[in-house]
Amino acid sequence: MRLSSMADYAVVAMRATALHCGGTRTNAAEIAAETGLPAPTVQKLVSRLGQAGLLNSVRGSGGGFRLARPAAAITLADIVEAIEGPIAMTTCATDTGDCAIEGTCGARPHWPQVNRAIRGALEQITLAQLAQEEVAA
Repeated sequence: MRLSSMADYAVVAMRATALHCGGTRTNAAEIAAETGLPAPTVQKLVSRLGQAGLLNSVRGSGGGFRLARPAAAITLADIVEAIEGPIAMTTCATDTGDCAIEGTCGARPHWPQVNRAIRGALEQITLAQLAQEEVAA
């Protein structure tokens, strides 16, 4: 399993935003400068993360954005799902009916358990943990 670049960048941008937690709002240009991400990418991410309820933004002079809730209340699963949509390893796990072997597949009943395990693991990691300067070995 591999996350898209946008999901990876969203985690990087959210971590940088969390480091501003408790201070003034930040903006896309500042996050871009701090992370090395292109400013247009950060702007796109801010929009999607805001739509998902992870960031609050204010337009205009003195505007910017900040976390919508404490970093400890935002999980890696929240960030990934804001960009990727529901966590699902296969298309049949999302009930889209796009599978050519749906009627004969013996693995399909097991994918929900796999998806719950992956989502559960991502839920165990908070943005507050990601924002720590040092990672415990």
